[in-house]
Amino acid sequence: MILQKSEFKVIQRNSDKTLLLIPGWATDYRIFDTLDLPYNYLMPVEPFLLGFEKGLLEALDENGLDKISILGWSLGGFLAAGFASRHRDRVDELILVGIKRRYEGKDIEKIKGYIRETRRGWLYKFYSEYFSNGEQETFLNFKKGLMRRYLDEMDAGSLVAGLDYLAGAEIKPESLKALKVRFVHGEEDRIAPIDEARRLCEELPGAEFITVEGAGHMPFLTWTKI
Repeated sequence: MILQKSEFKVIQRNSDKTLLLIPGWATDYRIFDTLDLPYNYLMPVEPFLLGFEKGLLEALDENGLDKISILGWSLGGFLAAGFASRHRDRVDELILVGIKRRYEGKDIEKIKGYIRETRRGWLYKFYSEYFSNGEQETFLNFKKGLMRRYLDEMDAGSLVAGLDYLAGAEIKPESLKALKVRFVHGEEDRIAPIDEARRLCEELPGAEFITVEGAGHMPFLTWTKI
């Protein structure tokens, strides 16, 4: 069930700065469990595509947060960029991890078919693609833990809703000008190849591009110096 308004939780970590962590498609806030950054965390804890912006603004006000940094990973990067472009006064910094400019509609339609026909088997293959050949130990840990839960919990309806969102999502660099923006990308990302992210960064004067050598689509699992 997708709620009418996203819900968020704050995790206090003895910092005077707060970082919003937005997960990618077919994952949730638990994907960031091993992340150790010098921020308090703000996370969406329910399915969050519908009513994301309204829920986030209310969460900021309820928790007395005038400004936050935002880390958006994969699908979360589109949500992060959209919010930052419309609410610049609430954003200190935007960190885009493992992102693309857009996903092609024909590819998304194919994935919808796979999800409806062989959800579990296709998701297993998809999660496997997150990791580079050099990240096998990280993949095995993911496979034993979160991946098992995701395969059980991610229902076809929510997955298709996420794909519908992606079909209309696009990162537009011109809307992010004058914001502090950092791109973090795995050198061996198979889901969102690194060259496209580099081109996006080149369209934003002053943006920083950080390459995580040997990493795949989830560079934050092995690199935490954001």
